[in-house]
Formats: sequence, structure tokens, C-alpha cells
Amino acid sequence: MSGTAKREVGGQKSNPLGVSSELSVGRTTEPGAGSTAQARYIMIGGFLGAGKTTSVARLAQRLTDQGLRVGVITNDQGSELVDTAFLRSRGFATEEIPGGCFCCRFNSLVEAANKLSAATRPDVFIAEPVGSCTDLVATVSYPLRRIYGENFSVAPLSVLVDPARAQRVFGLESGARFSEKVLYIYRKQLEEADVIVINKCELIEPTRRRMLSEALAGEFPRAVIFEVSARRGDGLEAWFNHIVAAQPSGRRAMEVDYDLYAEGEALLGWLNATLRLEAGHAFGANALLRRLAWGIQKRLERAGAQVAHLKMTFSPDESLGEIAVTNLVRNDYVPEVSQSIEEPVQRGQLIINLRAEAPPDALREAVENATAGLAGDCDGLQAKVQHLEHFRPGKPQPTHRITSWT
Repeated sequence: MSGTAKREVGGQKSNPLGVSSELSVGRTTEPGAGSTAQARYIMIGGFLGAGKTTSVARLAQRLTDQGLRVGVITNDQGSELVDTAFLRSRGFATEEIPGGCFCCRFNSLVEAANKLSAATRPDVFIAEPVGSCTDLVATVSYPLRRIYGENFSVAPLSVLVDPARAQRVFGLESGARFSEKVLYIYRKQLEEADVIVINKCELIEPTRRRMLSEALAGEFPRAVIFEVSARRGDGLEAWFNHIVAAQPSGRRAMEVDYDLYAEGEALLGWLNATLRLEAGHAFGANALLRRLAWGIQKRLERAGAQVAHLKMTFSPDESLGEIAVTNLVRNDYVPEVSQSIEEPVQRGQLIINLRAEAPPDALREAVENATAGLAGDCDGLQAKVQHLEHFRPGKPQPTHRITSWT
């Protein structure tokens, strides 16, 4: 795809390998060789709040419906992930790698794949890296191909973008945005992408969407560009067909200033918390999550924090496997319940994952004060903290960095 950019909107895209997508996964044929059993490794990256987890769930469901076994690997700087709880609630075999990006936890990534293989022998692994991580081609894709090429057929790297945030980054729309050191990571994610996916297309009108697509194509001409809505399902077929069957570009990995990369990550505060909620009477979980997200949002605004992503799940004791999920992806965004629980609940587990450009203590204070305020909204509600960590990510230290596939 070197030197060209393509924009795909919905429809059916022809398979670039000339075989059905079902056959191209789990058993691939390399040029000049016989058929070999390889699991397909698909990595879906993108900045915080771009919609990676929703896209992962959509792809996993599509492949499962085709009769393929799917394993999902989530990743975070901390532990106790909303993404893991969400994907497991959908019935997907999921392993979690906490404590650092895939690049710095490469051996753990391989171990997670081995655990999934031992349990369910997946035909496809779908990996979701940390949203503040970049340089994935050199530190994950190329090492997998070089060291474990007999085991994995590596797909092109997809990087998702939230169109509202991207319009601000590329000067197409005014509005609050992150500092330049954080945006260094954002742009580097797009620079290394084989595939750029403009997600949430239902939220941007066609003229502005076309302007954004043209801006991305001009800035990153090597990437194939798709326009999708992971939430609604629009345009996913063409993108999924591409990453299931196509080969990655194989071009030389990009240059990365790791000091600047580390400074950008260090500007982001990180908070993961798990709480036990219990009330003397039943309450609505969806409304409670909205109120809590709104409370955290307002407190962070007053502290001058720029929200990257707030995600929360509530898992009630009364309903095994059913969870409510709430997301907030920008300061000027309305918290939304993306997965709901219709019946009133009385007790359960709340997981909070919050990332923002702010000191970690500001995140902790916002969460603690907003959580304490829930008692006033729900009489008799008690919230007991079971786990809370807040920190700034450390400097990335990749296990491997291979700049060329050949």
C-alpha cells in the first residue's frame, strides 16, 4: 500500500489473498510453502477512548459466529481492568496483562497466548494494547514474526481514532486537546499504522468526516483508511475482511524518541479502582453509574484535568455475568451507558479505570469524593474500596525492538 491511501466506507471488500476470510485464519499458506497451522494474531491499537474494546468485541463475535475459536488479550499499566470484565461478560476467553505495555511485557504476551492455547486452542488472538502505547510494530509485531513466526500469522496493525479528538489534533475543529508531548504519542500511533480506522462515524457528519479522512490520508499516505461505527456495526465488514486476510506492510519501523515518548506518558495520570457497593434496598445500576461518571467529570474539570478515558463496570451479585458499562471519553462529552442492567440491584462490584492528563492525586481525589457523594443519591449505599492504585506510567523499556521484518 506504499504511496497510496484508500478510504473504505461500508460494503464488501475483496479479500487481498484471494481466499475466504474463514480459511485465511488459523491455517495460512506462506508463499513457496505448504499449508501450516498458525494462529492469526490481530492487534487493534489506538489512543485512549477511541473505541478499541467495542471493536475487539465485534470482531471476536464475528469470528466466533464463523465457527472459529477466539482468544482475547487485554493490556494495561495497572490491574483490575474494565475491558477484561466487559469481554469476559460477553463470553470471550480473555487473558489480562497488567503492569506495562505489550512492548515491555512481551514475554507475558506470549505466556498469555500459551494459556489461552492450552485452554481453548484459539484460531485467532485479538490483542488490545494500552491506549497510550506506540512503537508496536518494532516491539511486538516484528518480534512475533521473527521469533514465533511458526506459531503466528501477524495481521496488519490497525489504529483507531475518535473523530472528534482527531479533528482537534489536526486543526479541523477547535476545542480542548492534550499537550504536545501527549500528542507526540497520538501521532506516532498513526504513523506506524498499516490501517487507520475512523471510528464513531455516526457522531460526525459526512462533510467533516471526508475532511478528516483526507487529512489523515495526506499525513499518513502509507495507511489504508476505513470509516466505521463499532457501536452500530457500520463499515466493519470491509475492515475485518482486510485485517483477517491481508499481510502487514513489512516496511522499516519508524523512529521513536523514547525520552519524549516517556515524557508524554508521564503527563497522564492513571487510576484503577475496585469497590464493593451495597445498599439496604435495590437501586438502578445504570443511573448510579451515570451519576458517578458525572461527579468525577465535574471534579476533574474544576481541577483543570483533560480526560482521556473514564470506564466503569458494575457487576451485580444477583445476576451472574450481567454487567453495566459506562464510558466518558472527553471533558465535553456526556457520560453514556454502553451496556445496561434493567433490573434493580442491591450489591455488587464496581471497577473504575480513569486516565487523564492530570496528577494522579487529582484523579484519586475526584474518584473518592464522587464515590462518597453516592450515598446522598442512594440512601444507605456503602462503598468499600477493595483495590485502588493511581500513578504515572514509567518510561517504556521494550523487551525487543526489531526495526525491520526482513
